[in-house]
Amino acid sequence: MQNQPLRVIPLGGLGEIGKNMMALEYGQDIIVIDAGVMFPEEDMLGVDLVIPDITYLRENRERVRAIFITHGHEDHTGALPYVLSALDVPVYAPRLAAGLINVKLKEHRIRKARVHEVEPGKPVIAGDFSVEFFRVCHSIPDAMGLAIRTPLGLIIHTGDFKIDHTPADGQPTDLGHLGRGVLLLMSDSTYAEVEGYTPSEQVVGEALEQVIAVAPGRVMVATFASLIARIQQVIDAAALHGRKVCVVGRSMVDNVKMALDTGYLQDPNKVLAPTRALGNLKPHQVVIMTTGSQGEPTSALVRIANGDHKEISIIPGDTVVISASPIPGNETVVSRTIDNLYRQGAEVLYDKIATVHVHGHASREELKIMLNITRPTFFVPVHGEYRHLIAHSRLALELGVPEENTFALEDGDVLEITKEEGRIVGRVPAGHIYVDGLQLWGMESVVLRDRRTLSRDGIVVVILTVDKTTGQVLKLPEVVSSGFVEPEGHTDLMERAAQAALKAVDHKGPSHPLDWSYLTVAVKESLSAFLYEETHQRPLIIPVPVEI
Repeated sequence: MQNQPLRVIPLGGLGEIGKNMMALEYGQDIIVIDAGVMFPEEDMLGVDLVIPDITYLRENRERVRAIFITHGHEDHTGALPYVLSALDVPVYAPRLAAGLINVKLKEHRIRKARVHEVEPGKPVIAGDFSVEFFRVCHSIPDAMGLAIRTPLGLIIHTGDFKIDHTPADGQPTDLGHLGRGVLLLMSDSTYAEVEGYTPSEQVVGEALEQVIAVAPGRVMVATFASLIARIQQVIDAAALHGRKVCVVGRSMVDNVKMALDTGYLQDPNKVLAPTRALGNLKPHQVVIMTTGSQGEPTSALVRIANGDHKEISIIPGDTVVISASPIPGNETVVSRTIDNLYRQGAEVLYDKIATVHVHGHASREELKIMLNITRPTFFVPVHGEYRHLIAHSRLALELGVPEENTFALEDGDVLEITKEEGRIVGRVPAGHIYVDGLQLWGMESVVLRDRRTLSRDGIVVVILTVDKTTGQVLKLPEVVSSGFVEPEGHTDLMERAAQAALKAVDHKGPSHPLDWSYLTVAVKESLSAFLYEETHQRPLIIPVPVEI
C-alpha cells in the first residue's frame, strides 16, 4: 500500500501560539497529535478558551484511530474534554500527562474516556501507523517526541523540546533514538528566531533557591499549574532554607495532589502545608505557590494583586516571583498584574530582570542539531507564529533540506507526501472555536462581533408599544442607552432618536399586522443612520416591541 500518499493536516498551532493539534492520514487511518487550547486575546471579550475546529475529524470519525499526547501542558491537552465529547477514540499519553488529563476530564465530568499511559520505546499500533514515544526535555517532566512508522517511511514529531544536559527531572532528550533516513521531520519552532542555546532548567533552580534564601519575608511563586518541575524546585529550595510551602489555586492544588500520588513530586521533608497554616508561621518561614503567571483574571495571583483574595493579601516584605514568560498576547495583562503587585507593596521578580524562568523550547543551535541528526527528506516546522515557521524553514534550507520539500503550513492546509514529492492539495476547516462557560461558538458566530460593538460603541434599546390587533405603533418609542453617551446632557438626542424610530415604522406602515421583522429591520436601519450622523458612533441597536 505504498502507492498512497501521506496527508499532513494541521488543525491548530501553526501560525499561532497554542491550540496545538495535528492530524496525519494514510489510507483509511487518521491519527491525531495533541489537542490543546489557546488562551484568549484581549479582543476575544469574555471568552474563556479557544480550541481547534475539529469539523474534519467529526466528518471522518470512523477513520480516527487514536489521539497521541506529547506532554501535559494545556496548549497540548486542554481541548481534550471538548474533543472527546465528540469523538470516542483512545488517548495515549506519557504517565504525567495522563494524570493531568484525568484531572481535567474529572472537572468536566467526562467519565468514559479511554486514556492510556504509555512508556517510551513501546510502540502503539493505530491502523497503518506505529507510534513510539521518545523522551525530550521541556519544562514539564515526561515530555515526549513521537517516532511514527508508516508504509512510506519514518516520521519524527519532536513535540515541544529543547536539548538540556542538566534537566530538572534528570531525563535528557533521547537523541540516540533519532536516526538518519527520516521521511518527514515536524519540529518545534517556537524559538526559531532566538540565537544560540536555551539555558538549562538548573539555572532557574539556582535562582529560585537564592531568592528563597535571602527574601526577608514571604515568597510567592507564580507559575503554570502544570509546571511540575518548577514546583519541585520550589519545594527543594524551601526545605533547604526552613520554609513551608502553601499551594493556592484550584488547578495547582489538584495537580500537586496528583503529582504527589504518582511520584512526580517528592516532599521528603514534609514542607507542603495547608493554607490555613499561614497564620501560625512567621513571614520568613513561608513560600506560597500560586497560579496566575499569565494574568488570568480569576487566578489567585491576580486577585492578590487586586487586593480581593479572600485568604491572602500582600504584606510588607513580600517577594513575588513570576516564573513564566508571558504568552504572546498576554503581555499587557501580565504587566498590569506586576504593576498592581508593586502598588500593594511587594517586590516583584520576573523574567526581564531575574533568571527566574527559562523557556522550554529549542533555540536555533538546538534546532540545527535536530535537523542534522534526522536529515529529513521533507520538513514541516510546527508550533509557532508564522514568522517562527519561516525562520525555521530557512534554517532547514541552510542545512540542506531542498526548498521544494520544505513546507511552512498554516492551520487547515492539506499537505500530501509521497516518497518522491510533497504538495499542498487543499484545505479543511481549521478556525477558532470559542469556549465561554458551557457554550461553544464558531468563528462565524455574531456573539463576539456584538461584544466588540458593545465594548466600542455601547447599546441602544428602542421600546416600541404596538397594538396587538393592527400592528400599529401607539406612542412615541422609548429610547434608552448604555455605554453609548452620558445620560446627562443628551436628553434631546434620545428624544430625536425616538422620533427617527417612529418615522421609520410609520413611513410605509407594516405589510400586515404585527410584522416584527419589518419593525426590527426598519428601526435598526433608520436609527443606525441617524445616530451615526449625530455622533459618528455605531452602537448595537435592539428594538423591543411590546404588545398591547
